[in-house]
Amino acid sequence: MSYAIRAEGLVKRFGATTALAGVDLAVPAGTVFGLLGPNGAGKTTAVRVLATLLRPDAGTATIGGHDVFAEAHQVRQLIGLTGQYASVDETLTGTENLLLIGRLLGMSRAEAKGRARELLADFHLSDAADRAAKTYSGGMRRRLDLAASLVGRPRVLFLDEPTTGLDPRSRTELWGIVRDLVESGVTVLLTTQYLEEADQLADEIAVIDHGRVIAHGTPEELKAKTGGQALVVRPGDPEELPVVLAILREVAGVEPELSQHTATVAVNDGRVLPTVVRRLDEAEIVVAELALRGSSLDEVFLSLTGHRADDDTPQDEAAQLEGTPA
Repeated sequence: MSYAIRAEGLVKRFGATTALAGVDLAVPAGTVFGLLGPNGAGKTTAVRVLATLLRPDAGTATIGGHDVFAEAHQVRQLIGLTGQYASVDETLTGTENLLLIGRLLGMSRAEAKGRARELLADFHLSDAADRAAKTYSGGMRRRLDLAASLVGRPRVLFLDEPTTGLDPRSRTELWGIVRDLVESGVTVLLTTQYLEEADQLADEIAVIDHGRVIAHGTPEELKAKTGGQALVVRPGDPEELPVVLAILREVAGVEPELSQHTATVAVNDGRVLPTVVRRLDEAEIVVAELALRGSSLDEVFLSLTGHRADDDTPQDEAAQLEGTPA
């Protein structure tokens, strides 16, 4: 198997804080590799090391067979990077932003203009090509930012939480763009806190927590590791939720979770479902939803780390240090 990205034993410390504590990664060429973790887990630090923006304290890494540290110039010719927030120049037009990147990459003016027109069309931005980027919506800015990272036709693309702050429609549009890139042969390393995003896009996932990879596999393999299933119950009358919660708690023997008038409880015994149905019937509770499903990535993450991926509380000082320029 050909690997676009290889990393072994990456360690990075910021003073007394260890942001990476021996990270190993192997990303097959032409795939989407998801790097999951909460704020401060080490995701952005890992991306910056692989993108030659930070030098680790220990470990090795290669991109396309080139050593990230000894052959940084060659690596930079192979990669593109889109960070957590759009980095386009808001005073320039869409065309001018891409033209600037092309010229910085050594393209002739004609070549850079042609590439800018091509990318603006690909990202459905042609109609806004001559408008200042400050007039773009959030989704348009993210598309322009991603287009800028593709001016040099990279073989490996790092997307560091690319859909942060986007509405659901813009996020879905960006997912489609990522899929098209992979079909064209680009390898994508995606960091995200959105587990649905990883489930939708990633061929393989590594879960990182406190600077360590604590689990690795396909989305389905990770879901299978948790075992069991989840029983979901939504009563027709939200005021009956307390009774539903009490029934689930008593029958399943664990505390159910409540979200948007829906109760969910982990189930490891096939007898729980018929018992819950009988108890709901006895209580004369009409349900709007009753389902038994497999584990989600959110539940996988919770079982592995003890907290949810969307927990915005930084785990340690590294959460702040990751934003420090190299």
